[in-house]
Amino acid sequence: MQLSTPVPVEPSQLRICHGTPLLTLGSCFADNIGQKLSDAGHNILCNPFGTLYNPLSIALALDYALADREIDPTWLVQNQGLWHSWMHHTRFSHPDADTCLQGCNQAIHQTHQQLLQRPIILITFGTIFVYQLASGPHQGRTVANCHKLPPQQFTRTPLSVPQIVDTWQPFLGELSELGCSFIFTVSPIRHIADGLHQNQLSKSTLLLAVHTLLQQTPTAHYFPAYEILLDQLRDYRFYARDMCHPSDLAVDIIWQHMQDTFMSPSTQQQNIINTKQHLRTLHRPIAI
Repeated sequence: MQLSTPVPVEPSQLRICHGTPLLTLGSCFADNIGQKLSDAGHNILCNPFGTLYNPLSIALALDYALADREIDPTWLVQNQGLWHSWMHHTRFSHPDADTCLQGCNQAIHQTHQQLLQRPIILITFGTIFVYQLASGPHQGRTVANCHKLPPQQFTRTPLSVPQIVDTWQPFLGELSELGCSFIFTVSPIRHIADGLHQNQLSKSTLLLAVHTLLQQTPTAHYFPAYEILLDQLRDYRFYARDMCHPSDLAVDIIWQHMQDTFMSPSTQQQNIINTKQHLRTLHRPIAI
């Protein structure tokens, strides 16, 4: 009796080795895989803007990085004693506005330098729901993170397939001309705060948008992380305690699928060696 629905592994023509420049952008699933690649010794810049959930915020980050354009100081907001960037994750937040701004702009410069290496860009879309400022000088602009400000300060809007495609087509064309390639994934992490039905509509819209972009972009590829977790690993033992995020075991299985898809056996063997070496560096000596 078959108790799972295996997602077939089909080796891709796009190959990743340890000399391949890599860049991940997107939801926390991009952090999971990015960390695996980093531990295995790959040349990777992992989620330099922090966790980004919706396609518009990810596109905005790429836009600034491509142009190597710094953010305006008015794009910072103060809340609960910290300064935050509307374009970045809370890991950049700081009590000092200048320090926050400097860290945010440094992330933009780092991403620009990585783009100059013509990397493979791993992009993970998490949700179609975007939050936009409801008032003020930046009214209508999409934010990457609400930073725990009152919900009355934002409007919440779902994106459509045409909106996502129209936003991303120019970036994919420009980056393809620079020599970049792309691996798209849809995050398998469930956003239950939106409601289960809304979450399904969100993921379906993202899948349709990615499918359209793949048809229009020869340098773009798809990795079925969403399908692996929801179909092959549908048991709750593959979820973390919140029952929404993948467990460590699930991430390991998806990571193996990714290696089988984009890496040669020799690269996979080197991954094992490098990861063991990395883990040894984390061991703390016993104090005597």
